[in-house]
Amino acid sequence: MGLSGFGGKEGGSRRHAVSFLLGAALPTALLFFVASDHLGESLSTVSSGWWGRGSTTGTTQLPTGHRATPPTDPDQEKQVEFPGLAELLPRVAMEDRTVILTPVNEAWARPGSLLNLYLESLKDGEDTAHLLNHLLVVALDPLGFDRCKAVHPHCYLLNVTSVDMSSAKRFMSKDYLELVWAKLTFQQRVLELGYNFLFTDCDMVWFRNPLRHIPVYADMSCSSDDFKPSRAPLDNPLNTGLYYMKSTNRTVEMVRQWRAARARFPGRHDQAVFVLIRRELVSKLQVTIKPLETVYFGGFCEYHDDPEKACTMHADCCIGLDNKVHDLKDIAADWKKYRSLAPEERKKGGFKWTYPDRCRRSSKWHKP
Repeated sequence: MGLSGFGGKEGGSRRHAVSFLLGAALPTALLFFVASDHLGESLSTVSSGWWGRGSTTGTTQLPTGHRATPPTDPDQEKQVEFPGLAELLPRVAMEDRTVILTPVNEAWARPGSLLNLYLESLKDGEDTAHLLNHLLVVALDPLGFDRCKAVHPHCYLLNVTSVDMSSAKRFMSKDYLELVWAKLTFQQRVLELGYNFLFTDCDMVWFRNPLRHIPVYADMSCSSDDFKPSRAPLDNPLNTGLYYMKSTNRTVEMVRQWRAARARFPGRHDQAVFVLIRRELVSKLQVTIKPLETVYFGGFCEYHDDPEKACTMHADCCIGLDNKVHDLKDIAADWKKYRSLAPEERKKGGFKWTYPDRCRRSSKWHKP
């Protein structure tokens, strides 16, 4: 969900600040909008398909010291707001209790739109097809839920009736802010239940299993719009369009404090607040936050023409659903062509992704 800094002769720090501020606008309203603290009664249950599979709640054990302690504070109890979640997660999680999460609404789930691209890329990637079994698509409106069920078995409906979830929201509007902050409530509950998660926006295509490049020592691993290994880790501009979090007491508290910090920075979106408090979180909670290299986790803000390493490509630095779909289709077609090449052809090199012209023109971003 990042829009990196624009061109010109501004300093790097300002460019990075622009990246954080504008990045969360993209996709405009679909970051991950499950339920806010004030919308619990409007949440729907999970797909009935889950209930007929006869699975009990989770019995898989996490490594010692990894499972988050169940919350005792009544204000943190989320089962009323997320009915069926505790029963659903064991059915979708991997053996190490990791789930993949992505949000959609009706527009994103239409035939030929972003959800189809996302799912097809998982089917076509190297060592990614099995990850479909561990992907939970969170639908934000009933029609989006119906469309999800038509193409994917693991769909969870959260019908937030106080906000029209089927349409895009104007950046930084009241509804927009409610939606972008809502994801943290849901993610906190996932962590409290003892599950790790890999969250990704749906405006993304997959090439390889990205979990192979998630550092096991980090509490949180987050994509970046502009990665330089020479920087200190937290100096890289983080993009919460893709991030992995372990389920630990530290990360539960990290998300809780992230959410609480909203009151200190009124009118800011979740990514902007995270950027402002990231060092504070590290200092107070001793959490480790690791930026992910763009050679593996690329985006239209910054990518590398190295298909031998690429794992994902995110349509950041892009405004407009049609532009995202158009340019991601080009990337998906490039990947299919590359995979069809004989090994000797691949070794010749010279591969280049199709330039995301429509997206970069929409955001007026030109990578130097």
